[in-house]
Amino acid sequence: MKLLYLKATGFKNLKDDCIIDFTAKSKKTAEDKEYELQEIDDGLFVYNTVAFIGKNASGKTSFLDLLDCAYSILGDFSLEDKNYSYNGIHIELFFYHEGTIYKYVTDIDSSQTLNNKATFVNQKLFEKPYYKSYIKTIFSDDGFRPVDNIGILPEDTSILFFVLKKKETKAVYFNSDGEGANTYRLMFNALKRYKLSTGILSKILHLFDENIVSLSMLDDHNYELATITEKKIISDNELIHFLSSGTTKGLLLYVTVIASLKYGFDLILDEIENHFHKTLVENIINLYKDKSINKLNATLYFSTHYCELLDLFNRQDNIWVCRADKTISALNMYENFDIRTELSKSRQFYNDAFKTAVNYDDLMNIKKEFLK
Repeated sequence: MKLLYLKATGFKNLKDDCIIDFTAKSKKTAEDKEYELQEIDDGLFVYNTVAFIGKNASGKTSFLDLLDCAYSILGDFSLEDKNYSYNGIHIELFFYHEGTIYKYVTDIDSSQTLNNKATFVNQKLFEKPYYKSYIKTIFSDDGFRPVDNIGILPEDTSILFFVLKKKETKAVYFNSDGEGANTYRLMFNALKRYKLSTGILSKILHLFDENIVSLSMLDDHNYELATITEKKIISDNELIHFLSSGTTKGLLLYVTVIASLKYGFDLILDEIENHFHKTLVENIINLYKDKSINKLNATLYFSTHYCELLDLFNRQDNIWVCRADKTISALNMYENFDIRTELSKSRQFYNDAFKTAVNYDDLMNIKKEFLK
């Protein structure tokens, strides 16, 4: 299963009928096919990495929340415990699965009886075979027919169950805030769930803190920590103060990255640079671009303030520029901007080619306050 296209109305403060298309639109060079694109069927290319950029409060996180919403529907067939209102949302999803393009349409509302859950209203599901000759019209209504044998499900369950059959992790959302002292329990649960060895954890620990030799879980709140000088029992609340915030977040993130690449599920990462050295951020991106490692076509979706990261990409159509006015929108760098390909994207970012620069007058007004 691969998400191809997403359209939403009424989601948070996003512009109505906002569209994110995850299929490759510009010319596909041999180098792009090697490092930046995945061919999931004959002539059907999606991306190894997708970036959302923009200044503060431009809506990057809102678009990642929308992605998480889509993947929750595709993976769990439900929405539960999300940090936004479900009322008045309309979503269209196009996805590829086993040689077929599917179109799923639904209205979403809050459940009147189930706390923190959404209900799905007016659900419709269509399908058509994928053919390379129709690549330019795969999202048009031509050729779609209703999916047969749609049964009856509870109102909080999506009818995508009848196509995808079982609950399965399609993507993991890693937000920028972190999980605090709960991080370590989540990390060890992930190691167990994805059958990752403790040896991997030792390598990740050493990457972030060369003084740490090992960390093992005794129960949900207590751990055995070995450093190069001592070994001790430590609680999660003590551990979060002993380790740096970057180390704590990095442990769970790198475990999730490894699981994503091992099993082929996608990763949604808000503010990829938060607390991390630029080299580590580049390493994560390059892991998804390396086909010898990313063998199952996982995709990394991320937001960033590090515009220099954009220079890692040859392409422009996998970069979305977020803007906030009365509503939030996302513009595709390739389709919506006349950008010279021979110039670095970061230089054009700093030159305000995407209208994402911090307002100079606002900065000067703050400076004037100090001079009073």
